[in-house]
Amino acid sequence: MGDSATSPDRSSTRVSVNRTVLVVEDDANLAQLVRMHVDDLGCQTVSAEDGTAALAAWERGGIDLVILDLMLPDMNGLSVCRHMRESGSYVPILMLTARSSEADRVLGLDVGADDYLGKPFSVAELRARINALFRRVDALSEDSREADHSTVLVHGDLMIDPARRKVEVACRQVDLTAREFDLLHHFASQPGLVFTRAQLLDKVWGYSYEGYEHTVNTHINRLRAKIERDPAHPRYIQTVWGVGYRFAE
Repeated sequence: MGDSATSPDRSSTRVSVNRTVLVVEDDANLAQLVRMHVDDLGCQTVSAEDGTAALAAWERGGIDLVILDLMLPDMNGLSVCRHMRESGSYVPILMLTARSSEADRVLGLDVGADDYLGKPFSVAELRARINALFRRVDALSEDSREADHSTVLVHGDLMIDPARRKVEVACRQVDLTAREFDLLHHFASQPGLVFTRAQLLDKVWGYSYEGYEHTVNTHINRLRAKIERDPAHPRYIQTVWGVGYRFAE
């Protein structure tokens, strides 16, 4: 876990004493460490050592964030995440994965995880991800309250409805994850502006860590596959070589 695991910075802002985080991790030492730092952020914790216990805790309700290990004794984290997303209610899910397993991270995004954190990870990074996800939930709530003032964006055959968080391409609805929608809306509301990967991490994810720019690349590739007629030659989300990305004017 690195030096910050043994000498953690406990100065981070407490997010809320009214929030409950479900920690799903079969490694007792790691689970204890995660719980300790979640507690430091002012949240309550619920623990589960396997997928069955995780889903039972989920079904009891009252969960505001899930920290979910990919590898569990009975069912993997992908299956747990899929079951949670099928319930229809949105709660952010942070998936813990092996850093070398890019395919597993992509699968996690496919089944609805909002973010992933590769092991080993620093405590400061864990706390930053948790805070970022809660800020994002608060922003979504604010957007919902202001839904009547949202503007539908139309670019060619692409339609983005922020109030309903709905996207259509050529009158066909496209299913996006919450993070994919936020990324697309960020681009489409500022056409022509170029964003670096670090800027996108900061604005859309709420954090920026050196070395995690590949998170942006992965999401943009998945987004292009869903909204572009030819993802290899994108019409909407364009690469600005050596800099970053922009939405076509």
